[in-house]
Amino acid sequence: MSTIKDVAALAGVSFTTVSHVLNNTRPVSAQARARVLAAVDEIGYLPSAVARSLRRSETKIVGVLVPNVRNPFFAELVVGVEEWCRQAGYSVFLCNSDNDPKHQQSYLRTLLEKRIDGLLLSSAGDTDALATTFRHASVPVVTVDRLVPGARADRVSVNNQVGAMAAVRHLMSLGHRRIGCVSGPAEFEVTQERVAGWRAALQDEGLQPDDAWLIESDFSTAGGYEAVKTLLARAPELTAVFTSNDLMAMGALRAAAESGRSVPQQLSVVGFDGIELGSYIYPAITSVGCSIRDLGREAGRALIERIENPQAPFKDLQLTPQLVLRESTSAPLSSEQA
Repeated sequence: MSTIKDVAALAGVSFTTVSHVLNNTRPVSAQARARVLAAVDEIGYLPSAVARSLRRSETKIVGVLVPNVRNPFFAELVVGVEEWCRQAGYSVFLCNSDNDPKHQQSYLRTLLEKRIDGLLLSSAGDTDALATTFRHASVPVVTVDRLVPGARADRVSVNNQVGAMAAVRHLMSLGHRRIGCVSGPAEFEVTQERVAGWRAALQDEGLQPDDAWLIESDFSTAGGYEAVKTLLARAPELTAVFTSNDLMAMGALRAAAESGRSVPQQLSVVGFDGIELGSYIYPAITSVGCSIRDLGREAGRALIERIENPQAPFKDLQLTPQLVLRESTSAPLSSEQA
């Protein structure tokens, strides 16, 4: 690989002059600058990011750790994060914990060892260990979507309870009264908030949700499929189901079909997140959510602002989700109404 001394020799200047040109640390004549830049192009010289980070105590790299890159929600989220960070002059180092807390902790150690300037994380679980890690971390931290209770970090999320209530109220406005809920893993704050929204919406109408109408699963298509198969078998009176994300709702469509229930005529389904993919399957999934890319941009902005102003008060930013009406909900058949 070419070195800074190779550039200096080709340009006919000292290597300190090359350094000043590349780092803009001291005025250099226009002629010398032009020769240096031409030499850099000719030999394809790339400055050492490691050396630069040691000199400046910054790398211009942020770490992003998400629980499942196969989930379109996180793919869209990362696009928004990367857009904002790139505009601010930062590169993104992406890691996927694959919903495994042990992988999460391993990646956290790797990212912190790489001298990143900041960390953005969506939890894969084991939040107590995360909160401890954050207390000892030497870089700014922002949590997004799946938050970490008790962590000293900025928080960027969707108002999950409000979104869940909007989903259930939509179903009730169509005439549904027996509405099931497929939740995510109970340890996550996002799960607890969405289940609370389901309960609150029913109770606001004087309805007491039956414990048999609630089932826990993971945030996946397979999880939604298995959960809704079980739910319909033990509570066949249900006319609608609210799932805690859109992947679960996709699994619910398959489970409904195998159970002989047409969607939406015999079973209405509402998801959460509003992923773009949900509009291209049949029937397209009614959902609640906000622009996932905007959520990513807000998380990226919070991280850059924290890097630039580490002493600022911590922020808790919540975006308000909106109902996205598609094809998976309708009024229940008259014979099935409560």
